[in-house]
Amino acid sequence: MQITFQMYLIVLPLVFLAAAVDAVAGGGGLISLPAYTLAGLNYDFASGNNKFSSMFGSLTATVWYYKSGRLLVVPAAVAALAALPGSWLGTRTAMAVGNRVMQIFMVFAIPLVGLLVLLNKKDRKEETKPIPRKLYPVCALIGFVVGFYDGFFGPGAGTFLILLFTHLPGMDMVTASATAKPVNLFSNVASLATRIAAGNVLYALALPAVVCSVMGGWLGAKLALTKGARLIRRAMIAVLLLMTVRLAAQLL
Repeated sequence: MQITFQMYLIVLPLVFLAAAVDAVAGGGGLISLPAYTLAGLNYDFASGNNKFSSMFGSLTATVWYYKSGRLLVVPAAVAALAALPGSWLGTRTAMAVGNRVMQIFMVFAIPLVGLLVLLNKKDRKEETKPIPRKLYPVCALIGFVVGFYDGFFGPGAGTFLILLFTHLPGMDMVTASATAKPVNLFSNVASLATRIAAGNVLYALALPAVVCSVMGGWLGAKLALTKGARLIRRAMIAVLLLMTVRLAAQLL
């Protein structure tokens, strides 16, 4: 596929915005994945390129949370290992159903997942507590189910992980967010490996997007420290609305 200058103009700013949104409010994939489809990529290439850039973001977040001491290593490892086959299966399912079905799915899924992300308020702070071993199978089930969703669609997977880790094993929000990062990373790796094997990554577009993702993540962190979450969430609502209308128009 030929990469045009117009593709860079559409993808790079939106990937930058997605990373900033993700650092503050989560759900950045709701912006970055549709950005690639708006640039003219079919769903397979859009998903492959999106996984490529988001993998590096997940890796950076994992290292940061590990150093902070809020990451529960064993529960995260259990969930992450279960996410690998789940993500592979989800990716293969998405590739099997075809681009048209996935485009229709995106039109309905993006507003729904976006609403869940916007309603998720990660502001409750508690001390990190260990998880009993008897709950490790629950962590594995969470990893597999969300891994499947991440491979099949992707955006909002991190938010689902946080919500499930909070309500099932009983983690506090900060610990759940930290523990979700390596699970998201492993899921991205499995899905990305499948996409690379299928030739669904355009490196001429994906590599510059990684740079924008890193810069956007840095800006998002700065905005979060200065109470910029409300601004980012409003920007996210506007972008999601515009993209949903555009995707619906393309289908019609």
